[in-house]
Amino acid sequence: MAVATEPGGPRGKPIVGSLLEFRRKPLEFLSSLACDYGDVARFHLGPELVFLLNHPDLIRDVLVTHSRNFTKSRGLEMAKRFLGEGLLTSEGEFHRRQRRLVQPAFHRERIAAYARVMSSYAAQARERWRPGGRIDVAQEMLTLTLAIVGKTLFDADVAGESQEIGAALGDILQLFGRITAPFAQLLDRLPLPSNRRFERGRRRLDATIYRIIAERRKSGVDRGDLLSMLLVAADEEGDGGRMTDRQVRDEAMTLFLAGHETTANALTWTWYLLSQNPDSEARLHAEVDAVLGGRLPSSDDVPHLAYTEKVLAEAMRLYPPAWVVGRRAIGEYPLGSYRAPARSILIMSPWVTHHDPRFFPEPFRFDPERFAPEAREARPKFAYFPFGGGPRVCIGESFAWMEGILVLATIAERYRLRLAPDARVALRPLITLRPRYGMPMIAEPRV
Repeated sequence: MAVATEPGGPRGKPIVGSLLEFRRKPLEFLSSLACDYGDVARFHLGPELVFLLNHPDLIRDVLVTHSRNFTKSRGLEMAKRFLGEGLLTSEGEFHRRQRRLVQPAFHRERIAAYARVMSSYAAQARERWRPGGRIDVAQEMLTLTLAIVGKTLFDADVAGESQEIGAALGDILQLFGRITAPFAQLLDRLPLPSNRRFERGRRRLDATIYRIIAERRKSGVDRGDLLSMLLVAADEEGDGGRMTDRQVRDEAMTLFLAGHETTANALTWTWYLLSQNPDSEARLHAEVDAVLGGRLPSSDDVPHLAYTEKVLAEAMRLYPPAWVVGRRAIGEYPLGSYRAPARSILIMSPWVTHHDPRFFPEPFRFDPERFAPEAREARPKFAYFPFGGGPRVCIGESFAWMEGILVLATIAERYRLRLAPDARVALRPLITLRPRYGMPMIAEPRV
């Protein structure tokens, strides 16, 4: 009888395992595991036994083939503190029911109708910029995507609240540095300043969401947007009941925040990469000029902005907004001849896999042609998974692609964005991959 071979991994320190190394430099730590131990690496984060999977077949098996063998892991368990039982955090049959109710808001025809808002709001953003002036592109993209998701999904104008909402979200995301901390659940209950900031941020976001819900219930008008769908949707396969305000709030909060944070980061890193790769930037500008001829883009233009889409895809390869995906095993799970114990955590990192030279030669080089049709077909599907995969794939993926392409085209039609001479570019891997110091850039008008 063959002996099961345990995956290799760092020994770590007593009690804390590899926790300090992971918390200090998570991207570098995970990359080193893949380099040193191959497609499966085993390590401890405090009391948690964790396996890093870094092969498309293994990733597919967890996210797709055996998805029902897993629940979300510590990060999303923690996110329930402010997202509640939304699509990102709920499990099992409740999650499947909620996804059925929300799905119509992201059908192809409805997303196409959102295009006008995406382009017009991007145009309004560029009109506010002073030619040759300095802007923080990270903040500008957060403000823009927040306004777009507020208008398209909730028919609400939240642009005037963007600074407060952004600050509240920042206070909430700060707490995610505690995901891997020993005794994190105990720390969550203590009257710490970070906990008070978290609660203040959650109350601020709740105030906006509940206000929008109350105004819509009072008006009784079905505007055909996501919020109207949530308010009138009945669970035809369940008890036939409608969502409570709390359930509507949880879904709205999830889509409100997830729908702008990740796209804003993807766009920020795209502008940075274009500023560092003038040949790609020139090709994108040529495509935008040829397709649009000076007008704002519509949904009909998206198929013709093929190079713009490749640029966005390559940016999300190099800087995936969601840099790690975790699942907790319900029962034992086979990894080759070894069986990962029940309750162990399996993580998959788009950051690590997207930089694997087996699938992306010269992985740190910016090359949008990696996403030409023939290049895509030559790679295993889960060599690239910025939106996850399987039954829990990001429900707003099509929305995000259209928004990213239209925003890039609208702004690139008018401006080149140049990195400010004193800019410091560094990564800040929280729950999303943010730039640590923002992204100060100069808005140079195109001739």
